[in-house]
Amino acid sequence: MHEFDRDPPGVSRVRAPNPSPLTLDGTNTYVVGRWVVDPGPDDPGHLEAVRAAASEGIEAVVLTHGHGDHADGAPALDVPIHRLGDGESAGPFRAIATPGHSPDSVSLVLEERVCFTGDTVLGSGSVFIAPGEGSLSSYLESLRRLREVGVEVLAPGHGPYVWDPAAKLDEYISHRLEREQRLLDALDAGLRTQDELLDSAWSDAPADLRYFAGLSLASHLEKLEEEGRLPEGVER
Repeated sequence: MHEFDRDPPGVSRVRAPNPSPLTLDGTNTYVVGRWVVDPGPDDPGHLEAVRAAASEGIEAVVLTHGHGDHADGAPALDVPIHRLGDGESAGPFRAIATPGHSPDSVSLVLEERVCFTGDTVLGSGSVFIAPGEGSLSSYLESLRRLREVGVEVLAPGHGPYVWDPAAKLDEYISHRLEREQRLLDALDAGLRTQDELLDSAWSDAPADLRYFAGLSLASHLEKLEEEGRLPEGVER
């Protein structure tokens, strides 16, 4: 393990064997004392590894959001499951509402030094915002809110730890705004079809991720429509 990806004191990470383009090298489950953050998928081998990491036993589970790759394994642990709202606490965790990736997404702050971000911030790459369920407007507000939380490290739902939270969050915000500007430039140039807009504003997207780029385009168009900035005639 690289030094930058070391566990913070009091935290153990157990990675689920569910790698994919969206989950990176798998879902991160975290053990903090007798508490488990995001048990991951309902995979017997993974859950056995989680139990082994919780050497003093498991008291309860707390979730960052309800997506299956984070939450489906929770019932098999046979302990109370906590889904917190903004400002609520359970065990050593305080929740901050961070909707955007999903309406129920929260980030969990531990002792004002570690923040478990679920799918709001990843260790590498960008977060998938699906139109309809997700909201790009809410997501940007959530990133700005996290930027104000002065923790030492972010523990993401996928990928390595983030030891410079401010730089990562600034990068995430600027990336979304730069993408939006590329889209606006394409619209100003008169492009209106999905393929035209993707070729212009998402020209860096690999071919195997073009479908997901299309969904990201839809979330950007949804945001522009909410703000009254979407021109007429855009293919939806």
